[in-house]
Amino acid sequence: MQSLPEGYQALVIGASGAIGSAFLEQLQRDPRCGRVVGLSRSSQPAIDFENPGSIETAAVHMRSLGPFHLVVLATGTLHSAQGMPERKLAQLNYAQMESTFRINTIGPALAIAHFTPLLDKCTRSLMAVLSAKVGSIGDNRLGGWYSYRASKAALNMLIKTASIEMSRTNPLAVLAALHPGTVNSALSAPFRGAEIGRPPATAAAELLEVMDGLLPEQTGDFWAYDGQRLPW
Repeated sequence: MQSLPEGYQALVIGASGAIGSAFLEQLQRDPRCGRVVGLSRSSQPAIDFENPGSIETAAVHMRSLGPFHLVVLATGTLHSAQGMPERKLAQLNYAQMESTFRINTIGPALAIAHFTPLLDKCTRSLMAVLSAKVGSIGDNRLGGWYSYRASKAALNMLIKTASIEMSRTNPLAVLAALHPGTVNSALSAPFRGAEIGRPPATAAAELLEVMDGLLPEQTGDFWAYDGQRLPW
């Protein structure tokens, strides 16, 4: 990460997942990174989007280690015990929609609220949140995947809105939504992920490169792993 100061401090939320752990490894290998911390449901402190209080508790704990120059939020759910992505309206059910929004929208929104104050205000800093291209309303041509699409579209709006506030309080910071593409992971496994996906290490390296090139005036935008700006 050449755009961040020498010895920059990084934090990965969702560090136990495929992409999150790949981010952690990439940053650990960066000689310019002074420290990288990983948070997950199994870390100490733990952070679990099913337990909203854990988000604030983890942020309070991290204050003593900050300020951070890079925060990456690498969490998300596509399918769970509640069901697979809905292909048609008749498959919608309250429990699945609630669970999807809790993990993909509400949890990340609270993480943005509690962790953006930990970003360095004296120099360049970045916060990147993994979204998904299927959350683009303008790019929706196939339909289906109702809860997942809607939860990511709502996440994108929260990121855009938060970036406007952040530009006033921390004008050197960049907040961005990122689309990682299809990655070999548990999330993509039921959808031919192992056949059409890329290794998590490749996706993490590509996304870090995209983050490294983002300017303050590009805060609040939606970017793909290849550097393409995506429509809302």
